Amino acid sequence: MIEARSISAVNHLPLERKVSIYKRFIPAELFDRYNLPPDLIDSKGNKLLNLRCRPGSTDVVVDLRHEAGAQDPLLYAHLTDTMNGQIHVLLYILNDPDSPRFDVDCMPDGTPTEFGSFRRNIPEEVRAMEAGLAPGQIRRGLRLLRHSIDAFEQFVVSLGHEVYFVDPLAYHNAITFEGYGFAYQQGRRRMEDINAGFQINGDLTSRLDRSTPFRQPEFRDSIRGRSWAIHDGILGVPYSDYVMYKKVDHSANVNTFPNGSW
Repeated sequence: MIEARSISAVNHLPLERKVSIYKRFIPAELFDRYNLPPDLIDSKGNKLLNLRCRPGSTDVVVDLRHEAGAQDPLLYAHLTDTMNGQIHVLLYILNDPDSPRFDVDCMPDGTPTEFGSFRRNIPEEVRAMEAGLAPGQIRRGLRLLRHSIDAFEQFVVSLGHEVYFVDPLAYHNAITFEGYGFAYQQGRRRMEDINAGFQINGDLTSRLDRSTPFRQPEFRDSIRGRSWAIHDGILGVPYSDYVMYKKVDHSANVNTFPNGSW
C-alpha cells in the first residue's frame, strides 16, 4: 500500500515515518562502507541523519554524516515536488570524507560561494582542478552513482512513480547522467550547441586561449575540462535551466560519454 505519493505528502507524516521513507534512497553500500547503524543514531545518541522536512513544505533536505561532528555530509540531497507531484532532484552530493577538502564552497573569510554562482574562490578552484575534481566538488566523490541511482529508483517506485527529474548543475553532471540513461526535458539543443562549439573550429574552442587556468586548449577533449571552462564563463551566459528525467529501470550505458572522454 502506497501511503504517500509526493514529498509534500511524506512531509505531513509523523517524523518516524518520514525518516523511514527518506532513508530508502540511501545506498546500502554507504551503510556497509562506513558501518552506519541501521537507525542512523550513533552509540552516544547523536543523529547522523538530519532532515529538513517541515509539514506543509513541498521539499526535503537530507543530510547524512558518517560520524557526529563531521565537517561535510557523506550524502546531501535536496528534493522537491514538480507541479504534478513527481519527484525532482535539485541537488544530490556524495562526498568521500577521507579525501582532501578544497574550499571552493566558501571565500577565505567564510562567505559562501553558492557553488561559484555568486563569487568564486579561484585559488581553491585551481587546486581542486589540478587534483582531478570537477566544478562544485569540495571532496572526491565516492564512485557510487550506479548504486545511488538504484536506491533512488526504489524510493521513487515506493512512492508510486515511474519517472523522476533531476537538475544537472554543471556540464559534466549532464554528460554523466546521459550515460546512465537520463534524457533531457529541457536543454538538449543547448547541449548539442556546446558540443559543436568545442569541435576543432568551434567558437568555444577558440576561447580556450590560456587566459585563465580554466581555459586550456586541451580541455576541448575532456568532459571535466569543458566543464571547468564553462564554469569559468566561456559560454558568456550561466550554465542553468537544464532539466533531465529518467524512467525507472531505463537501460543505461555507463561507459559511454558521447561528447568526449572524462
